[in-house]
Amino acid sequence: MVYGDIGTSVLYAIREVFDTGFVAFNHDNVLGILSLFFWTLTVIVSLKYITLVLRADNHGEGGLVAMLALASQAVKDKPRLRHVLMLVGIFGTALFYGDGVITPAISVLSAAEGLVVLNENLHSWVIPMTLTVLFTLFWVQKYGTGGIGRFFGPLTLIWFLVLAGLGIHQIVQNPSVLMALLPTYALQFIWEQPGVAFFLLGALVLCVTGAEALYADMGHFGRKPIRWAWFGLVMPSLTLNYMGQGALLLANPKALENPFFLMAPKWMVLPLIVLATMATVIASQALISGAFSVTKQVIQMGFLPRMRIVHTSTKDTGQIYIGLVNWGLFAAIVLAVMMFRSSENLAAAYGIAVTLDMLITTVLTYFVIRYSWRYPLWLCVGATGAFFIIDVLFFSSNLLKFMEGGWFPIAIASAIFALMLTWKRGRELMTKRQKEEGIDLPTFLDAVFLSPPTRVEGTAVFLTTDNVTVPPALLHNLKHNKVLHEQNLFVTVLHHEVPWIGMDKRVHIQALGHDCWQVELNFGFKNDPDVPKALSMVKGIGYDIDPMQTSYFLSRDTVTPTLGGEMAFWREKIFAQMHRNAAGAADFLRLPNNAVVELGSKVSL
Repeated sequence: MVYGDIGTSVLYAIREVFDTGFVAFNHDNVLGILSLFFWTLTVIVSLKYITLVLRADNHGEGGLVAMLALASQAVKDKPRLRHVLMLVGIFGTALFYGDGVITPAISVLSAAEGLVVLNENLHSWVIPMTLTVLFTLFWVQKYGTGGIGRFFGPLTLIWFLVLAGLGIHQIVQNPSVLMALLPTYALQFIWEQPGVAFFLLGALVLCVTGAEALYADMGHFGRKPIRWAWFGLVMPSLTLNYMGQGALLLANPKALENPFFLMAPKWMVLPLIVLATMATVIASQALISGAFSVTKQVIQMGFLPRMRIVHTSTKDTGQIYIGLVNWGLFAAIVLAVMMFRSSENLAAAYGIAVTLDMLITTVLTYFVIRYSWRYPLWLCVGATGAFFIIDVLFFSSNLLKFMEGGWFPIAIASAIFALMLTWKRGRELMTKRQKEEGIDLPTFLDAVFLSPPTRVEGTAVFLTTDNVTVPPALLHNLKHNKVLHEQNLFVTVLHHEVPWIGMDKRVHIQALGHDCWQVELNFGFKNDPDVPKALSMVKGIGYDIDPMQTSYFLSRDTVTPTLGGEMAFWREKIFAQMHRNAAGAADFLRLPNNAVVELGSKVSL
């Protein structure tokens, strides 16, 4: 899960650096580039992510959403800065989807291109094989990844051992290649060819794609296992393989066509293609699972509409499936494969999203360690300043590939970012309109009980986004049914910018009189919102809620776009469409289907 992406970079990274055409192929340049690979892994992954970023956990959780929550909480007393950081962080989250499209496409495509090494006549089979593998991968998602997950560890272990073995096989034939481990070769290359070195950063970044996964998966595995796995297995294996590819190129420059597969003896190429394909599936699976998890978190932070979330495991709440995200990703990946048609072309589209995400992580890390951890300014600047400069250089180099394909993940991210902001703004306007048109709840109840309507047995739970005004569902119920239940709960579900909220802080109750209560249910962005389960914790209000005598009343709002509103008319139309297609609140909040009453209302933006 953690190292699938970075572990498959060996399939194409070395080849892409030399295919840029910026660097002459000679002994010194090969050693210089190998040294750059090793020290890029050391600085970006070992120092930045393993040493620094992994320390910034949000109650044990990692990832860009967790970092965004930490940073926004750290500057909550600076509203304008907090707003800017939220925008930056949400755009970084949108970039994750662009990465989620490119990674499976380039990984599986690069593995399938091993067929050409086996037999040049098999070139026409590369794309069909790629699409077949990808379709199978996305089709099985709805069945859950629990069974597949048991094979991930052993397969990944075998993959990294094979990488190390292939590298050692070549290194023993030319041990001098290990001189590239010295930083002097990288520094000499940069000193003598600064312009070339800058251009090469756009391809060099391919060796650290997947570094964000180290941080994102911290909540699943913990900080220590990730660090031990990196230093004990992954980095040594990657280093040996890159050095082995360099040794092969020094002995046979023609191997540049596909140095990874040409490292292996002829008899091993077919098994290596199979193993590489499995490794790329693991890398792709990590991105797909991550897309599901990130989508759920972003929904609960209020930046995307509700979607139908299927839990594929009875034991692990983190194993979920979101059909819209699954097939949306697949469609975008197929488009990428058909547009670019080779891993070489896709490499141009790859780095820009990855480096921009790395840059955003560095910026957010500064605000966490400065304003949350309260470290001195000089230490904060020193800890993140060097990484910021490196990230800017990598991103600037990748911008040169914008027209060659870098626009593709940026276009995907921009479209999703626009949808996120439209949904967020639309929800804010809806809440504003409902407050403007709403009636104060305590005042309304006092008026109602001056001449109370007929009261029927049981409990009515009115779900509302606003705990101040009267829920439209209550007004409609009184108007059409002319009854009120014996007990009435006005429930507001609140999602907070922390990953988890414990059961001891789940429920807050306030008595309104007349057997009516205002209830707030608090959830973190990784909690599953389960209203009946949360309400079962309600104690000390005079009775226990009987599920068999409880009805849930929801208001199904119809949004009407209005010309001259506070949001552009075209955005209002998009928001109305998103709102119409959002999954039902009953399913999202896990309400019992046979106890839900939905009453319609209309909201004009």
